[in-house]
Amino acid sequence: MPQVKSNGITIEYESFGPEDRETILLVMGLGAQLTMWPVELCDELVSRGYRVIRYDNRDVGLSTKFDDLGMPDMTAIFGALMAGKPAQSPYALDEMAKDAVGLLDALGIKKAHIAGASMGGMIAQLVAINHPERALSLTSIMSTTGNPEVPQGKPEAMAVLMTPAPEGDIPAAIERGMLAWNTIGSPGYRTDEETLRQWVTRDVNRSLYPVGTARQMAAIVANGDRREKLKKLSLPAVVLHGADDPLVPVEGGRDTAANIPGAELREVPGMGHDFPLALVGTFADAIEAAAKRASAAKAAE
Repeated sequence: MPQVKSNGITIEYESFGPEDRETILLVMGLGAQLTMWPVELCDELVSRGYRVIRYDNRDVGLSTKFDDLGMPDMTAIFGALMAGKPAQSPYALDEMAKDAVGLLDALGIKKAHIAGASMGGMIAQLVAINHPERALSLTSIMSTTGNPEVPQGKPEAMAVLMTPAPEGDIPAAIERGMLAWNTIGSPGYRTDEETLRQWVTRDVNRSLYPVGTARQMAAIVANGDRREKLKKLSLPAVVLHGADDPLVPVEGGRDTAANIPGAELREVPGMGHDFPLALVGTFADAIEAAAKRASAAKAAE
């Protein structure tokens, strides 16, 4: 896959479809590589007339790793927040939003439809907030606003999230990945064990870097509450969330939609916190709905 320089770092990305179409930029979540966006979803969006780009965030996959920043002090970060003080993370989610915009710059793309999942939804929100001239539309998937009053995930889901993959132990990392996805996956759309193991093995062999996930987690926690900034957005937005998400409960999606003017909320019964192939059409429909609203608004100008 190709790489470009973006915001002072190297970003690994993959592009689908003709370059002369409107672009959908897919932003992945915590510790997950670009490969977690199903190829089937990318192909589906291309079949609907778009160019699609997926990429590795900083500190994951084959993009730049911030080895010199070390392991974040999560105790200090949580302590600062509880004391009402600014939390210091190795880098900010806002910088990760700049990475996304820098990728668009490197590829000569002036504007794109931004779609993000989980942490990627937060980054997508920040692209729209901080760089409104670059975002045609926003699709926030299985994400939230940073509102501290939104319910937390189920204990077993949070435990999986906070337990890092073992450093350098490929077989153990694969088993940990299987446990994680089976814990947070969609109860109504289970991915069969053989397919899931293929996906997990692919990603562990591609890149195993748990400390990067920890630094991304620190960025999420330190970013805080985005609601007041979301209220100022003025672009077409669709919020897609699983009604049975055990990691980021559906209240996170509802809060996101409630704080983005004109946002459409789509709740999916049986959907958890993953990307089952049975829901490729559902993901594509949500992203396309936001994109079509943007096209309609542009035509009406």
